[in-house]
Amino acid sequence: MQNRAEDGLNCTIDERIVGKERERETLGENLRRHLERSISVGELAPGTRLDEKELAARYQVSRTPVREAFRLLAASGMVELRGRQGAIVREIGVNQLLEMFQVMAELEGLCARLAARRITTCQRQRLAEIHQHLVEIGEAPTPDPDLFYQVNLEFHELIYTASHNTFLEEQTHSLRNRVGAYRRQVTNLPQRIASTIEEHERVMQAIFQHDAEAAHNAMRGHLTLLGEDLIDFIAQFGR
Repeated sequence: MQNRAEDGLNCTIDERIVGKERERETLGENLRRHLERSISVGELAPGTRLDEKELAARYQVSRTPVREAFRLLAASGMVELRGRQGAIVREIGVNQLLEMFQVMAELEGLCARLAARRITTCQRQRLAEIHQHLVEIGEAPTPDPDLFYQVNLEFHELIYTASHNTFLEEQTHSLRNRVGAYRRQVTNLPQRIASTIEEHERVMQAIFQHDAEAAHNAMRGHLTLLGEDLIDFIAQFGR
């Protein structure tokens, strides 16, 4: 079993690996990562036209890496390339969204299952810190939904990493990015912040207790749209 010092070393090594991978990125890959994040958090809403010239000026690059970024985003299903119209942030119909949420629940459930078996001491400590931050945001007189969503992302992404399965982490992260803008709207539904905190607590405790089955079920339940949440979701996005 790893001790605290070994866990700390592993965290440092993970950060160095990410840093070196980003150093090897082309300009187009780097820009793709930035745009992907903006799309996933809803800063670039579905249906938004991405202006090649404007993005080149904003990021101080030529149009070549912008076009490369567009191609990469199109390959991952996040944008559509429409000839002279350029790139458009992909819109997803409600039926496909519900199917994607269903798959997302299973992928994140598997991440939680593996995290219950493999989480390190430093990851455990960090997950507890993130959860406490969410609790503090939720207890504010007027909770900030944008801040809550950002910290909520950290909670989920740490569980992906704690699965210690790189392929699973990549696939889960990729699907989450595709549905991120819509998932953000679910987080903003009435009473959803309070429910999210309670559900996170169940997921976290199951992971900490190394109960893989309970962690899987808690995470899958957390991401499954049921009852009034499903009705509200369809009311917002049904087309």
